[in-house]
Amino acid sequence: MTATGAEAGSAAGRTPGRGRRVILWRHGQTLWNVERRFQGTTDVPLTETGVAQARRSARLLASLKPDAIVASDLQRAANTAAELAALTGLEVTHDEALRETYAGVWQGLTHEEIVSRFGDEYTAWKHGEPVRRGGGELESEVADRAAPVVLRHAEKLPADGTLVVVSHGGTIRTTIGRLLGLEADSWESLGGLSNCCWSVLGEGARGWRLLEHNAGTLPEPVLGDDD
Repeated sequence: MTATGAEAGSAAGRTPGRGRRVILWRHGQTLWNVERRFQGTTDVPLTETGVAQARRSARLLASLKPDAIVASDLQRAANTAAELAALTGLEVTHDEALRETYAGVWQGLTHEEIVSRFGDEYTAWKHGEPVRRGGGELESEVADRAAPVVLRHAEKLPADGTLVVVSHGGTIRTTIGRLLGLEADSWESLGGLSNCCWSVLGEGARGWRLLEHNAGTLPEPVLGDDD
């Protein structure tokens, strides 16, 4: 599910009565992303391309007039968040509970190395089984630590406020799954996020719902009877 939208300003600002909104924004590119190495909690910096991605995305997200920013304390997320903070004047709250999944011995290995050395474990994980990848965390444990942080900060928003959460692909996916009330074995169906893309959760009458996923442009209103 890929969002559509105008490149700048078409849906900027607040819409009265919209409800609270949470934007979950993945960090910019790192060298390990390019090399397809599992980063996990390893503190890998942004590349020059990653910094440029963060600056471009920050210009878009700033036009949505966020009320608060919370970010993982790992530098790839913290430095991405700093680009938005510089444009909005908001202070970033850093929380280690928003870090990426700890994956033990998988961390630093390439995709090919993981499949070669831990093929059965990798396959089981991809099929939705609870797996401690590399002896690390379960996806449900990541959601246990990250989702409450998002909810705690969302509860502080005004009635139509916007929270930006700057985190990591795996952590964002598990948090979305938890907030939507999906079973853990179906979280993989949400798909991944590209570097510096985001997903948007909106507050509905029956709880949080997914409005945008893996978006890189500003959201546009849903037109039709299925809103």
